[in-house]
Amino acid sequence: MQIFTTIPGLRTFLADYRPDRSIALVPTMGALHKGHASLIRRAVTEAEVTVVSIFVNPLQFGPTEDFSRYPRTFESDRQLCEYLGVAAIFAPSVETLGIGNSEEITAVVPPISLTSGLCGAFRPGHFQGVATIVTRLFNIIAPTIAYFGEKDAQQLAVIRQLVRDLNLAIEIRPCATVRETSGLAVSSRNQYLSAAEREKATIIAQSLQLALESFRLGDRQRE
Repeated sequence: MQIFTTIPGLRTFLADYRPDRSIALVPTMGALHKGHASLIRRAVTEAEVTVVSIFVNPLQFGPTEDFSRYPRTFESDRQLCEYLGVAAIFAPSVETLGIGNSEEITAVVPPISLTSGLCGAFRPGHFQGVATIVTRLFNIIAPTIAYFGEKDAQQLAVIRQLVRDLNLAIEIRPCATVRETSGLAVSSRNQYLSAAEREKATIIAQSLQLALESFRLGDRQRE
């Protein structure tokens, strides 16, 4: 497995595989867990070359959010990727991606219809930050396939729309949410939760399951 921090180095490596082999991208912010592992396993199984990007994207964090304390576990991430058969890790710096001055970059702005509700209503600018960096990763790596988790459903919708609108020759493959035995979705931020908070958080999964069962039984009421 190779580790790249520069764009020319990664592109030179991938050039040996084009155009005959499929190249998969699994974009991450590191702090890899079982959910990421499921995406990576699928990518390694379905594509001939798998690249995992590790970049804690400052553009998707609000001024009061947890950018500075977001978990950074590169060595354990590296070991997991190598164990799972990843061909290359791309771990660029802010400078490498050209976003050192966020006021002077070309941003990718998703449709308001996709970002004004749900998570986007509480995190203004979040999905613009996601779309901007994912687009740069797509342009740098030029994967044939990219894998995203269904846990971040709104993000997945934004990425799918982005690929359609920009006519990118990339197939987006969604992957099912991985859950703990309690039903809580696996997340890098779960470590922030106390034992009591983790127990309370299981109500989310229980509520979603009840809503799904009601829908299957024909209930279409919104309240």
